[in-house]
Amino acid sequence: MDLSRRQLLWAGGAVGASVLLAACGGGDDAEPAGSATGGSVKPRKGGTLRVGALGRAGAITRDPHGSQANESDYLIISLVYDTLTVPGAKPNTAPRIAASWEPSADLKTWKFKIAAGAKFHDGSPVTAKDVGFSLKRLRATPSGASRLPGIQAKNITAEGTDTVVLVSDYANAELPLLTRLTTFVVPDGTTDKDIAKAPGTGPFKLEWFRSGNARLVRNDGWYGDDVYLDAIEVKIFESPQAMANALLAGQIDLASNVGAVAARTAERRKDVQTVRRPNDMAMPIVMRTADGPFADPKVREALRLAVDRKAMVDQVLSGYGTVANDVLGTGDPAYDKRLPQRARDLAQAKKLLAEAGFDTSKTYELITTEDISGLAESATLFATQVREAGVKVKVVKQESAVFWDKTWLKGDLYTTYWGTNDSVVFFASKTMVSSSATNEAGWKSTEFDAAYQKAIGTADDTQRTRLLGQLQQIEYDSSGYLLWGMADGIDLAGAKVRGLPTLPGYGRVQLEGAWLAG
Repeated sequence: MDLSRRQLLWAGGAVGASVLLAACGGGDDAEPAGSATGGSVKPRKGGTLRVGALGRAGAITRDPHGSQANESDYLIISLVYDTLTVPGAKPNTAPRIAASWEPSADLKTWKFKIAAGAKFHDGSPVTAKDVGFSLKRLRATPSGASRLPGIQAKNITAEGTDTVVLVSDYANAELPLLTRLTTFVVPDGTTDKDIAKAPGTGPFKLEWFRSGNARLVRNDGWYGDDVYLDAIEVKIFESPQAMANALLAGQIDLASNVGAVAARTAERRKDVQTVRRPNDMAMPIVMRTADGPFADPKVREALRLAVDRKAMVDQVLSGYGTVANDVLGTGDPAYDKRLPQRARDLAQAKKLLAEAGFDTSKTYELITTEDISGLAESATLFATQVREAGVKVKVVKQESAVFWDKTWLKGDLYTTYWGTNDSVVFFASKTMVSSSATNEAGWKSTEFDAAYQKAIGTADDTQRTRLLGQLQQIEYDSSGYLLWGMADGIDLAGAKVRGLPTLPGYGRVQLEGAWLAG
């Protein structure tokens, strides 16, 4: 599986339909990502930040365009390499390697201008050829079509030394969003053999890497804002609890994405700070729509009505989250809050199951993993709740590698998780349009496909927001997702840590603004 779940889990920043076009032509007004624990005190330069991140030794990768199954790997890569754009607080899509971007009138041709002074860690300047090579390498991966939707390799070209031109197969007002996730830039001509040693352009340089652990030192030649830390040391942990224990023992300064259980454990410690990021993670249940026992829309609606969403949030997330409404992208400014909130209705659920002729004598398997805190617990509670509607579900836990190879994209009923929850368009393009290679529920809807193309091909932000509302209505009515709640992202930090990012998803790895108080 090339398009890593961990990799997408880290993706983030808001998608706002209006702000992407507002960023066209320049990023001078862009504000940095939101930060926590900074206050009004002037940042102090120096020190080493010790960061814990989740990962397994057997899943380590060093390729910025490959599959990063470990959050620890993605954190390291994101600090060493830069993407074209990144999440921002205002506007929501902020410049990085691409200092500005501008679309053609038909929204098919986009020109990205490289930031002045951008250099690789070896001192060589970043050129349009480097960026074009990197995007083509990304596009050539097995999931390249999903990573850069509508962009063929032959339509990625250089215009002079400082401008990269992307020509889309269709009008796409949201293209800058799609350059934030995995568009890491490496030098032109970098071979697969040498990719782990390829110099980056990011705020930190890799000093050493050992068995998933790494030390990064400040890149004093970085073209971006001031970097305060002398170094960041990343330590890999296999479980959130082990990472939280290391923080409480003073062995690390920051426990990244540690989860609600650890937050509860640490909430009485005055020497520990808790950073919460609303709308950080979705853990939907996927119901296969193409075939199988859940292909009937009435069955899927019945299961949505059988769930007690507040109980799921209270018990699975320990209250560190909010109730959701089966539409992915809850943090998007274009998220349609007018959709009626689904509530538990066991009588209606039973009625729909009967109308669909659903076989309640059988026991159905719900496949899950323990990849992230709360995922398996959500499956267990779901199984308990739907039994009251007459649906018998057996929870089956699979080892991570088996799950992603055998169940993901194929299973009839399984859990999944996403962290790019500020983007309706992201989910539509990656998981719901019929042509997507990562269409998790096997959902094929010509109505949805047409609504998607119309929305992203509309330049006017007000009109596009209205069209995105129509897109969400279709998803709400008939998709294969049961999204019961949204989990807060939670980091735990030591008392001296300042300037941590507060944006969800990919925004969380932007640690270049962090610093340590004296």
